[in-house]
Amino acid sequence: MTVGVALPQMAEGLDRSRLLAWCRGIDVGPYSSVSAGERITFHNLDGFTLCTAAAALTERVRVLVNVAVLPWHAPALVAKELASMDVVSAGRVEVAVGVGGRQQDYAALGSPFAGRHRRLDEAVVEMKRLWAGGPAADGERVGPAPLQAGGPPVMASAMGPKSLARAARWAVGVSGFTLLGDAAEAARLFRATESAWREAGRADAPRLVTGSFVALGEDAKPTLRGFAEAYLKVFSPELAKGLAEAMPLHDASALSDLLDAVEEAGADEFIVVPATSDPRMLDRLSEVVSARRSSGGCSGTDDRCRAKGVA
Repeated sequence: MTVGVALPQMAEGLDRSRLLAWCRGIDVGPYSSVSAGERITFHNLDGFTLCTAAAALTERVRVLVNVAVLPWHAPALVAKELASMDVVSAGRVEVAVGVGGRQQDYAALGSPFAGRHRRLDEAVVEMKRLWAGGPAADGERVGPAPLQAGGPPVMASAMGPKSLARAARWAVGVSGFTLLGDAAEAARLFRATESAWREAGRADAPRLVTGSFVALGEDAKPTLRGFAEAYLKVFSPELAKGLAEAMPLHDASALSDLLDAVEEAGADEFIVVPATSDPRMLDRLSEVVSARRSSGGCSGTDDRCRAKGVA
């Protein structure tokens, strides 16, 4: 199992200097990917902008757009953005797509909430058609051509049986998330995904990815809880407070234990989502990931990871 790191876009204080530090630290560290995603009605920097910056600022790690909420966008525009990012990164881009969970973001963009699952499926089909050189509305092609044959790999941010059944028609796997750092929750998603792939008649194994909020270093516990409460309060202040207080990944041993457990559950990659923009957290994280590698765990620079085709 490899370990990727999300840029701390949802934490306060991510500026140019910190972005440079995170991108460069992730690229030289024991990691497999750098990632960012989308949210509209929040203080975060835009995920596509951050992933494009990471594509230029890194040389080795994969660049994961995680998650692109396709029903918000015109498919041709997203196809062009991702293909451009693939060129800038020299073919290191992948994307996880989904419908998002916040009706407020749809409203802010003037995008209808109804029909979002259908629009997601249609958008993936259209992006792949355009990446293959299919004509746009005017008969011309939407360029540039992505460097990766067929375009960047597409994962699904899917959880339920209906969503997984749809994803099995077009995704290479799933990118999930466990708010409470629960390996059993991740395992349930992995087994459901494998079942959906079998039912769809897929001969290939799905790529299995999960992640969680993490804080390490000084004041890690209040940092994690404050971050999570602020991020989740859009759903309910009371729910956000309860979930934040239950989050366990604020010390190295808890994170190490979870990494072991999700690897045992079959994860191909775990994404650490930092609860702080302080780049010093990356030093603590590198210690945890490097210790796992030296004791037999897999990381983004491991020969065994390369043999599995995930580094």
